[in-house]
Amino acid sequence: MLDIVLYQPEIPQNAGNIIRLCANTGFPLHLIRPLGFKIDDRKARRAGLDYHELANMSVHANLEAYLDERKPARVFAITTKGQTQYHEVSFARGDALFFGPETRGLPADFLANLPSTHRLRIPMKPNSRSLNLNNAVAVIAYEAWRQLQFSGSQ
Repeated sequence: MLDIVLYQPEIPQNAGNIIRLCANTGFPLHLIRPLGFKIDDRKARRAGLDYHELANMSVHANLEAYLDERKPARVFAITTKGQTQYHEVSFARGDALFFGPETRGLPADFLANLPSTHRLRIPMKPNSRSLNLNNAVAVIAYEAWRQLQFSGSQ
């Protein structure tokens, strides 16, 4: 599968919802510190219900630790600054899908080091700022899973 990577997530309810999404799709979830909450936060646990035990989740000290451990084949950043729409990409096993913190998105230097075709955008109406983090993850995860023919699903 592809890695879902939350870079410095801030809101426990979003993380909980994404934990549930990953448990239901089989995507490994990776959280990059610092986190804006404790991993056992009541709000995160409540949003994820009892799916925490079903999700394949890892927490990494920093971006470099994640990259050193996982060595993703390709890195894609989901960003409002992207020019390539997410459905124009052919996702493959071993890819990593990066999502930034809710209040500021992914760092500019991280984005600058990626090819423009790896900075992906979710289409929105003009003058819209962004989708909620867990909605954005769901849109991209299900497109990637669809491309993998829903491998592992019922």
